[in-house]
Amino acid sequence: MPKTSFRVIFGRFSGKWKGEMFSMRQKNMKSRCEKRAFEKCKQVCKTYDAVQTAYAEKLQNNPDVVSFRCNVWLEGLEAGEYTSDFVAVKQDGNLMVRECVWRKNIQRPRTLKLLDASRDYWRARGVEDWGIVIDAEKK
Repeated sequence: MPKTSFRVIFGRFSGKWKGEMFSMRQKNMKSRCEKRAFEKCKQVCKTYDAVQTAYAEKLQNNPDVVSFRCNVWLEGLEAGEYTSDFVAVKQDGNLMVRECVWRKNIQRPRTLKLLDASRDYWRARGVEDWGIVIDAEKK
């Protein structure tokens, strides 16, 4: 499998980046996925694209991460039944949430709406460490 690189973006998402996409996944996603077991993930980790797979591996190898869950349902989200890509527990006990996005889709209105909904959902639950993971720019 080719190595996928990515970068993590923190803070408020304004939607003013030039580039490409992200996609929150619907709760009952019916598409091809890769199932893998990770020591830090109690369940089978289902990844739906290369960015998500690469970030799962990064979480597994990150000494600051104690455990993580993938495709976490955002219960009661007004936008519909969607999941966040990763919710990790850090060494200090705080949660870290990451959404994986393809650069080519980042400007799409639906993507922007779902990213904002995810950020607001987690902020309402006291999670301050929320970010977006995107595929790296081609050089």
